[in-house]
Amino acid sequence: MAESLLALTGRVPQTRGPASRAHVENAAAPGSATGGVRWLLRLEGLAFFAMAVAAYAQLDAGWGFFAALFLLPDLSFLAYLAGPRMGAAAYNAMHSWAGPLGLLATGMLAAPELTAVALVWCAHIGFDRALGYGLKYAAGFAQTHLGRLGRADPW
Repeated sequence: MAESLLALTGRVPQTRGPASRAHVENAAAPGSATGGVRWLLRLEGLAFFAMAVAAYAQLDAGWGFFAALFLLPDLSFLAYLAGPRMGAAAYNAMHSWAGPLGLLATGMLAAPELTAVALVWCAHIGFDRALGYGLKYAAGFAQTHLGRLGRADPW
């Protein structure tokens, strides 16, 4: 059924058999990274996580503070209660690099106490990206710029 619907939209060639089902199961959302690019972006997230943790360790700000703030950006999930469009906007605002890098620059130039917060935020985003949690599309939580989250839909 899903195969037929996708075929009507022009996203899947109208073929029959196991090959066409595999294509539907592995189809990526438009605009999402696949293959080697997806793995490179995930590796980049891991590198950013490691860099942020190493920089944080140099601050002597305390690991309890790090642990307390690490999952704070995920409170943006609550915006999904208002719908997928609002949820995606809130999640993306808290999981893009603009906020923590701006805060890091502010911390380094004017308010050193903000540097620790910015590094924890950067570590969180890097960790999420390394796990494959990318920026969200309004189509739903599982649709990200790093590909679809979860297992392929068997139907």
